Amino acid sequence: MKRRTATVLGAWLAAAALAVAVPNTAYAAHGVLVIDGAAYPEPSGCLPLGDFVRPVVANLTDSGVQVWTGSGCTGQIEHVIAPGEVYAPIAGRSVYVP
Repeated sequence: MKRRTATVLGAWLAAAALAVAVPNTAYAAHGVLVIDGAAYPEPSGCLPLGDFVRPVVANLTDSGVQVWTGSGCTGQIEHVIAPGEVYAPIAGRSVYVP
């Protein structure tokens, strides 16, 4: 009886560990991210900012958007644009939408 209980408990613990280890499905922010007048509906991931003119980013999503100092969302986070906020990055080269 003890062996059966241990086997069932071990199987249950293994299943629980596997359920926690499986990554969640991809999530896109709901709404629109506007970068220099270009709309990105349901955005997710890393998006580039303009190179020559100071960009303007309007976050019309339900998620905070990170402004990164390097291209490809590298470097440091300059600012997190809150939902509903419009921001003109100073040194930002890319934005990341989680």
